[in-house]
Amino acid sequence: MILGMPILSVVIWLPILAGLAVLATGGDRNANMARMIALVGSILGFLVAIPLYTQFNPSTAGMQFTEMVPWVERFHVNYHLGLDGISLWLVLLNCFTTPLVVIAGWKVIENKVAQYMAAFLIMSGIVNGVFMALDALLFYVFWEAMLIPMFIIIGVWGGPNRVYAAIKFFLYTLLGSLLMLVALIYLYNKSGSFNILDYYRLPIGITAQIFIFIAFFLAFAVKVPMWPVHTWLPDAHVEAPTGGSVVLAAIMLKVGAYGFLRFSLPIAPDASHALSGFMITLSLIAVIYIGLVALVQTDMKKLIAYSSISHMGFVTLGIFIFNSIGTEGAIVQMISHGLVSGAMFLCVGVLYDRMHSRKISDYGGVANKMPMFAAFFMLFAMANSGLPGTSGFAGEFMVILGAMKANFWLAFGAATTLVFGAAYTLWMFKRVIFGAIANSHVAELADISGREFLFLAILAIGVLGMGLYPLPVSELMHASVSDLLAHVAHSKL
Repeated sequence: MILGMPILSVVIWLPILAGLAVLATGGDRNANMARMIALVGSILGFLVAIPLYTQFNPSTAGMQFTEMVPWVERFHVNYHLGLDGISLWLVLLNCFTTPLVVIAGWKVIENKVAQYMAAFLIMSGIVNGVFMALDALLFYVFWEAMLIPMFIIIGVWGGPNRVYAAIKFFLYTLLGSLLMLVALIYLYNKSGSFNILDYYRLPIGITAQIFIFIAFFLAFAVKVPMWPVHTWLPDAHVEAPTGGSVVLAAIMLKVGAYGFLRFSLPIAPDASHALSGFMITLSLIAVIYIGLVALVQTDMKKLIAYSSISHMGFVTLGIFIFNSIGTEGAIVQMISHGLVSGAMFLCVGVLYDRMHSRKISDYGGVANKMPMFAAFFMLFAMANSGLPGTSGFAGEFMVILGAMKANFWLAFGAATTLVFGAAYTLWMFKRVIFGAIANSHVAELADISGREFLFLAILAIGVLGMGLYPLPVSELMHASVSDLLAHVAHSKL
């Protein structure tokens, strides 16, 4: 509670109610009203989340701002919410991203404007629910519900193959979640409760833990996504509208990594240790192999999509090396990736709105016509490459340090992303931005508008601020991460 308000419920339901209000505006004859309500609702959604940061107690490892209301009493299901240092920044990132997506789609989306804006607002509230739910059944409801708005966004406003991409996205993520439901039901039968925190104290044998870990792995690995269940992501990104790509990369990939931290490690700690080698191997394959795959892409969106998979490999690597700096680095990398990948997709969207092409070969010499845009794009490309002073460096450096503590060769393998990341990002940037003006279409380009400058400048401030001074991010999660690792270490075989 803050000022007598159930603040977590407000953060969840305000964007959802704003989305319903946007839908109530009707058809496209009231498109401007829909845009304004969406913008106001998304900004309010961010503002009401700020007290979560200002009132957060960084010295406490447990859940804060908790709320509990009986929901299905017969089965001990509660509307139970809470926030700790692990989930705090993910909620803030989600609330921060939503207004930017609304602004980015302000003029670009001309058909079914109200439905488009409402889908993002409703999804924002649902994703907040995923990060805050402390009841397993409530978590599962939010987890599955967030598929619906994204399925609609890709399927309605996406590219030529949008139906294929939307169905592939939906089936991969839905099927991956079914075994998670089985695991949650097993844990309910063992504990008599759907309270996630009760599961942390359950005495579970190693065999059962391994099965539980595998069930969770199938759900969370698809969402991250980890190799080899990553193939849905490039298709979804290529076909999704710009706003959909931003939310996919900045927010939805993080729920998988969050699931490992909230469920897999504390509920199945022995299995997590036993299978850590497997998880680290898959993470390094994502970092190295997917980085090489990104090098050969000719479509800017697909290149950034593969870049996302490679960078998320850093996150899972940091989680499963079981030391504080690696785990904190993984969470910092999640936040940084949300800012940088979102910015990269918005930059591609700016070009696509003008040229209606994502092919690298269709560009060249853009800096001659769009110097202000080129400056922003360069900053985000450098951050994507892990340049010191940007947020892209902070998380990767922490994970490499954590990996070095565990094993030199792990750190060596992880560090290759700094080479591959620079290679594919700067190769794309050079061919698109520099050189002589490639063709008449590039010659007709106009530099970014005030609206585009606004959302790119906000992201640039975030990327530089977090890169130059990451302490406020890391210090709030330290107690929660230390408590998690202490629990996992205590249960180690």
